[in-house]
Amino acid sequence: MIVRNLAEAEQSNRRIVSPDGNWESTRMLLKDDNMGFSFHITTIYQGADFRMHYKNHLESVYCMSGEGEVETLADGKKYPISPGTLYILDKHDEHILRAFSEMKMACVFNPPLNGKEVHNAEGAYELVAEEISD
Repeated sequence: MIVRNLAEAEQSNRRIVSPDGNWESTRMLLKDDNMGFSFHITTIYQGADFRMHYKNHLESVYCMSGEGEVETLADGKKYPISPGTLYILDKHDEHILRAFSEMKMACVFNPPLNGKEVHNAEGAYELVAEEISD
């Protein structure tokens, strides 16, 4: 059994802050946990407005607090995000995420992240990245 506490993880090397200043993510479950997915609690800072395109991963995102929107670039559709909203990037959707207020999100990635990933120039995570060691 694996047991982790969010407050403790936020004070460890599991907390990753984006170099662009848009988000921070506490990686609660990672590839080396051998569950087949990773699980993160991510904070999107108020005013963030950035493009992502997870070419190598599928992601599900559940909004726990805050408000914003996600826009799919293929069709220009905008979807409001508020507590209780789940959006699923099931087709490696290129998208823009906008935070009207600070948003707290629970995120699941498949394949799982190693731990230290941040977005590359295309808004994706690389498949091979440095691992977090506890």
